[in-house]
Amino acid sequence: MTDATQLDPANEYKPPRNQWLDVWDQFKKHRGALIGAIVFLFIVLGVFLGPLIWAHDAQFVPPVVDMIKLRDTRPIYTVLWESGAKVSWAHPLGTDNLARDYLARMMAGGQVSITVGLAAMTLSLLLGTLIGVLAGYFKRLDGPLMRLTDLFLALPLLPLLLVAVLLFRELLAGALGPEGGVFVLIVSLVGITSWMQTARIVRGDVLALKEREFVIAARSMGTPSRRIVLRHILPNVLSPIMVSATLGIATAIITESALSFLGFGFPPDFPTWGRLLFDAVDRMTLYPERVIWPGLAISITVLSVNYIGDGLRDALDPRIRGR
Repeated sequence: MTDATQLDPANEYKPPRNQWLDVWDQFKKHRGALIGAIVFLFIVLGVFLGPLIWAHDAQFVPPVVDMIKLRDTRPIYTVLWESGAKVSWAHPLGTDNLARDYLARMMAGGQVSITVGLAAMTLSLLLGTLIGVLAGYFKRLDGPLMRLTDLFLALPLLPLLLVAVLLFRELLAGALGPEGGVFVLIVSLVGITSWMQTARIVRGDVLALKEREFVIAARSMGTPSRRIVLRHILPNVLSPIMVSATLGIATAIITESALSFLGFGFPPDFPTWGRLLFDAVDRMTLYPERVIWPGLAISITVLSVNYIGDGLRDALDPRIRGR
């Protein structure tokens, strides 16, 4: 006689719920992270797709007669409180002292700053994950790699970056061009000097994971260390790696902006948010909006990325879900 419970549809096998759906459900509950993700996505789409709509060349300098007439125009909203302001309705955010459209330069600067952040974050994650896994899994490498990490943490990073830029900028600019050489140099410098926190976090997780039952079982079966690391260790440390990725973008954007603001970044005619700040400082009292817009873009981008990192940390850590 067949058991009635075996015919109950509720007892039928159900596939396990996708863990990434659980992560997304938890991420949506973090209001700040969700707003941050929307804002960051809006900024990325604005700076990369905006030039397709606002088809102004960010580096175009008009002829002398037009430049004299259009330079230093104020944003269109200044007409509300400055009746005599020099306003051009063809340039909603105004123009700079060479009559270049400021909105186009803001979008072009955002492309460079965000691209530098993503590229430097990728390099930093690769270095930090590699060193953290090697130090955590192989005991004989733990001491040397952690002392190397301590050495990098003890270095004065900003003076080191400034000296490295002075030493290698001309060399790379001659080999890859002014923009390409500086891009490779800044990405390399930021990535090489910002992997230490990721390495420490990954090492701590690997130290705990390699004593877990499934890793011990795999080792007892004769599984090579390379396969254990790739199939058992790395998938379980994705959580801190993803959180470090979001925070690394913010760190890279701030570092690039600081270098450009100090005059050690991209060439003067190549806009980045930090370079726009640097160019606007001398005329800040006359045209304060030229400082406000790039500074606001940097602040909002970094703040939104930090909120995304907080939300990912809460969503990926099952111990603090639901708080």
